[in-house]
Amino acid sequence: MKTTTLDMDYRIEKDTMGEVKVPANVYWGAQTERSRNNFKIGPEASMPKEIIYAFGYLKKAAALANMELGVLSKEKCELISKACDEIIAHKLDDQFPLVIWQTGSGTQSNMNANEVIAYRAHVMNGGKLADEPKVLHPNDDVNKSQSSNDTYPTAMHIAAYKQVVEITIPEMEKLRDALQNKVKQFENIIKTGRTHFMDATPLSLGQEFSGYVQQINMSIRALKKCFRGCERISTWWNCSWYWIKYS
Repeated sequence: MKTTTLDMDYRIEKDTMGEVKVPANVYWGAQTERSRNNFKIGPEASMPKEIIYAFGYLKKAAALANMELGVLSKEKCELISKACDEIIAHKLDDQFPLVIWQTGSGTQSNMNANEVIAYRAHVMNGGKLADEPKVLHPNDDVNKSQSSNDTYPTAMHIAAYKQVVEITIPEMEKLRDALQNKVKQFENIIKTGRTHFMDATPLSLGQEFSGYVQQINMSIRALKKCFRGCERISTWWNCSWYWIKYS
C-alpha cells in the first residue's frame, strides 16, 4: 500500500476535481474540505448533531442491505458498521465540521459522513490516514446504491422520529401525569366556570385540570399519527416508497 507524504499540518486528498489540502489528523476528505472552504457562512459545525447520528444509522443499514444483496462484501460491511457505531455513540462529533448552509440536497453532509466512515474504518483496520488507496472508498463502498437526494431526507426523518420518541413524547407524558395528579388533588375545590367572559356552570378545579390532561393526550396521539410519515423513505429516481421501522 502506497503512503503519501504527510507534513505537520495537512495531507493531500484527491477527488475528481483534483488535489485538496486536508488537516493531517482528521477523518474527513476532499469533498468535506471543499465545502468548508466554499461555505464559510455562520458558525462551523452548525449541522445539528441529530442529523449526524441519523447518518450513522442510515449508512449502517445501507451497508447491511448491500451485503444481503451481494454487492458489498461482509468484511467491508463490518468495517462500515463499526465506524457507524462510533458515530451513533457520539465518538466522532468533532469530525463533522460543516455549516448548515449547503447545496440544496445536503450533498456535502452526505459526503462528510461517507468520508468519515471510510477513513475511520481504514484506521480501525490498521491503516493510516495518508495511505493510498484505503480499504474503503467513500463513494463506491459507503455511499453504494445511494444519493444525497435519498439520504439527507431520510436522515431528517430518522432524526425527527428519534427526537419525538425519545424526548418530546416522554416529556409530554411526564407533564400529563403531573397534571393528572392535580385532577385528584383539586377535585373538591369548586369554582365558577367562564364562557366568553361570562359566568357559566360551576365545576371543580380538578375538572378544569382534566381538560389540560385531555389536551396533552390528544397532542400525543397526533404526534404518533405523524410517525408513519417519518418511517417513509423516498427513492427519487423512480418515486417508489419503502417503509422502515426503528427499534
